[in-house]
Amino acid sequence: MKSIWLVAVSSVAFASTSFAQPAAQPAAQQPTSNLEKLSAFQSTGTAEPRPIPQEGRRADAIRRNVERIKLPPGFKIDLYAIVPDARHMAVGPSTGVVFTGTRKNNVYVVTDRDKDRIADEVKQFAPSVAFKIPNGVCFSRDGILYVAEQNRVLQFPAAEFFYEGPDVAAFVVAKQGDLIPPTEESYNHTARVCRIGADNKLYVALGQPYNVPPKDKMDLYRRTGIGGIVRMDQDGKSREVYATGIRNSVGMDFNPTDRTLWFTDNQVDGMGDDQPPGEINRITEMGQDFGFPYYGGGTVRTVEYKDDAVPDGVVPPQAEMDAHAADLGMMFYTGNMFPQSYQGGIFSAQHGSWNRTTPIGARVMFTPIKEDGTADKPQVFAEGWLTENGEYLGRPVDVATLPDGSLLVSDDAAGAIYRISYEGR
Repeated sequence: MKSIWLVAVSSVAFASTSFAQPAAQPAAQQPTSNLEKLSAFQSTGTAEPRPIPQEGRRADAIRRNVERIKLPPGFKIDLYAIVPDARHMAVGPSTGVVFTGTRKNNVYVVTDRDKDRIADEVKQFAPSVAFKIPNGVCFSRDGILYVAEQNRVLQFPAAEFFYEGPDVAAFVVAKQGDLIPPTEESYNHTARVCRIGADNKLYVALGQPYNVPPKDKMDLYRRTGIGGIVRMDQDGKSREVYATGIRNSVGMDFNPTDRTLWFTDNQVDGMGDDQPPGEINRITEMGQDFGFPYYGGGTVRTVEYKDDAVPDGVVPPQAEMDAHAADLGMMFYTGNMFPQSYQGGIFSAQHGSWNRTTPIGARVMFTPIKEDGTADKPQVFAEGWLTENGEYLGRPVDVATLPDGSLLVSDDAAGAIYRISYEGR
């Protein structure tokens, strides 16, 4: 499929029907917006963005802070790249180029040209596109980049190979206002994440905007997948609600062993420092309900729904995490650099608490997977971004694997991506 696409781009013709694309337009209706121009392979006239400086006082300060990070024996951590507001990451399957979303208006592309495992260039990706909270980025196995925004999903079929210029072919999967009802757009819980499943469908997590939603929103949210996960064909068709009862998931990944979908979930605020727990969950079949808002996390009932009957068949979490640590991005480790004990386990990022009396989090966790496919006890893997005085030196957001098996960790507070490698004891 990829080779067909590359030929199509070089000849300015789109030969594959697997990509979302607009219908042919009459001559009197020529593309007007930049996105329409990109979908029609037309230049937008956008200027080439300037690269983000990778050296200087800021880089030196981040490197000094990285020296505080504690890791298991044999591991080391280095600054990989300076990336403003770095959130979720997607590593190109062919090139290892890293695409990084933000909760603002930019997507960045991080290039390590000489493959020394330190980024050589960081610049804005597709600057001709007006993004809105493009937090979620993910690749299909054949190299199509998807960007999940607050209320839109875009597709960039050749992002890995044509990202150098300001214009890159772009197509709409879910147009603005179709991902969620526009009436439910909010400043809260709008950071989407996405993954492509073994079924080649696109999965998108849709956080709901409330701490605990009012009861009159429940029917709408369950019907549209808000407070859940939806899936659709890669062209946006055949959308369906895959899972419900989720407060705000900002991290998910498929276990390559059994193809089950796992996700983190941020739980209810304002119930005390030590409850309810954060969660790592496992979806074993479509239609499962994970208990929110009847449960605020784990088995802790919410005040608002404490007298309501819990739906039958609610699925408990696979692992309970520290309350208010803000579990975000996660991934199954499939690399071969780390020791066998890490093979097939889950790395996840804890952003750190924002309203806990004593802050907790700002670290990378590891959760082993048992032989029966269930989760073992989570353990701290990397910590030190939160000082003894409660000051954040950084706030990890997401984790991803480079082709060599090393682990990338994004940090939106420091505006950086770190690389964790293993060199033995």
